[in-house]
Amino acid sequence: MDYLSEMALFVEVAEAKGFSKAAAKLGMPQSTLSRRVGELEKQLGLQLLNRTTRRVELTEAGLRYFERVKPIVEEVRRIHDELGGMLVRPHGVLRVSLPVDFSYEFLAPLLPKFAAQYPEIGLEMDVTPRKADLIGEPFDLVIRTGEQPDSSYIATVLMHAERYLYASPSYLAKHGEPQTPYDLCAADCLRFQTASSWTLVNTMDETVQTTAESHYAVNSIGMLARMAVHGLGVAFIPAMAAEKYETEGRLKRILPDWHGQSVPVYALTATRLLPAKTKCFIEFLRSRMKAT
Repeated sequence: MDYLSEMALFVEVAEAKGFSKAAAKLGMPQSTLSRRVGELEKQLGLQLLNRTTRRVELTEAGLRYFERVKPIVEEVRRIHDELGGMLVRPHGVLRVSLPVDFSYEFLAPLLPKFAAQYPEIGLEMDVTPRKADLIGEPFDLVIRTGEQPDSSYIATVLMHAERYLYASPSYLAKHGEPQTPYDLCAADCLRFQTASSWTLVNTMDETVQTTAESHYAVNSIGMLARMAVHGLGVAFIPAMAAEKYETEGRLKRILPDWHGQSVPVYALTATRLLPAKTKCFIEFLRSRMKAT
């Protein structure tokens, strides 16, 4: 027997001083309500209500029971209302694990906008390249780039980051600007540590693969962008990592008809049943990423 449900029904009858009013308020048949309260009385072995054709009154046991269970029922209702509010009113602390470059290059400039739009959401951000465990660690959300291995996590695509070729005006003035992908063989191709070659696709869907050769390799997209800014070579990076420098004139996009395979950016959660704070953060990122 679901005692909590039956207790709540009893409280409604006691407050309404009748089954008909309580049934109307609850939206259930009066006969069903009467039967369920009767089952509660049988389980307790006590009569809680004196029923007459005109009214319902609490017995001595019923009055004592009502005084004890009403606060319990009200507390449960408050908890449900509070948790329900989490679904409609975004508030509370959101714990997020984020890649280093994503945090610095993309998220940090957006935080003032997010704070203004959602002033009741606090962010605790773990900025790290490691793979966070949504089950074993206290994270609500994990942001990761690149294809993700199959897992029990729910993956929401935030964007597909297009990659392009960039170099500084000083580098191009000194070494000349490549005119075809094959010219990259003679260039200083600043490479990501795990990538020894670049695959480029043009607007005609033609594909060229070239070797990335340089004295420098790094595991940070942001560092690659800065190295290119300082004239160390050509960087093959997502547009959002180069946007600021390109606007400032410190980087120039080269071979504009060519681009790399896009890199997916995912929001990973442990469940689809998300509170408002998590939903709002994901949708905020998706809307901003589409705008870039």
